Amino acid sequence: MVGSLFTTHYQLPYLRCRMSGSNQIKALIRLVEDPDELVFAHVRDKLLDYGPEAIPFLELSWEDYEMGILFQKRIEDIIHDIQFQYIKDCLIDWREKDDKDLLEGALLLARFQYPGLNEDEIRADLAKIRQDIWLEISQKNTILEKIRIFNKVFFGEHGFRGNTENYHSPLNSYLNTVLEMRRGNPLSLSVIYSIIAQELELPIYGVNLPNHFILAYLDKENLARYQESPNKYGVLFYINPFSKGSLFDENDIHAFLKNYNIPAQREYFEPCSNTSILRRMLNNLITAFQEVGNAQKIAELKELREILA
Repeated sequence: MVGSLFTTHYQLPYLRCRMSGSNQIKALIRLVEDPDELVFAHVRDKLLDYGPEAIPFLELSWEDYEMGILFQKRIEDIIHDIQFQYIKDCLIDWREKDDKDLLEGALLLARFQYPGLNEDEIRADLAKIRQDIWLEISQKNTILEKIRIFNKVFFGEHGFRGNTENYHSPLNSYLNTVLEMRRGNPLSLSVIYSIIAQELELPIYGVNLPNHFILAYLDKENLARYQESPNKYGVLFYINPFSKGSLFDENDIHAFLKNYNIPAQREYFEPCSNTSILRRMLNNLITAFQEVGNAQKIAELKELREILA
């Protein structure tokens, strides 16, 4: 499921585009190894202008041309720059949409590291989990019974759990690797849990709690008048996917915040936006790459985060 960083079998939508400038691209690629830095800078800019259309030709040049290390490094860098610009452009488009689909956003961030990932495989895996839960849930089930069934299938049969051994690994933040490993951090597990739940028409959404990420089951009947509801935030209960779907209430959040000496704020009890979720995913990745000292990744992730600022 995890795509390689550079692969000739791209699944990205941009590979469906028209290869109108193939001859020009090939001619530019032959100049990539020119020792004149000014010539190379011009060639690089022209290839970047072609964007994703140039990637298949750049990849094939590894096999077609017997060039040296400098050529290979420059080709690799150009491919990376094109891919990164593509992610930025797509993230800007996602930001401007009225309906910011969480799955689409999470896939975009996964493409940052795995540009060749197979989106169809990911969607098929999510659909299989959703179907397995759907087959066991009945309309006669109470809300709590539905959650118990969901947890039994999600954590029991499909084996999802928190990655306590490598908590800060960047692999815990990419949708494809979390699905492959069945391990993740609180945020990534919550993202997958909520995506499937919402497709099953269960009103479960993310809550941006400090030092943790949880889910809220909304009291849909009382949302219009939630100030009069037993829970003024319009939430029936909360779910902790990092702890195999354990349930808790508002008082537990107050106790959690008190333990960290964090003043209670409304946003810690209510669902957050999908934009906030993607920003937090980026924050987690930045922290993960700070752990290993990867300055380039950190700088690029901060660029992506700035798009969602």
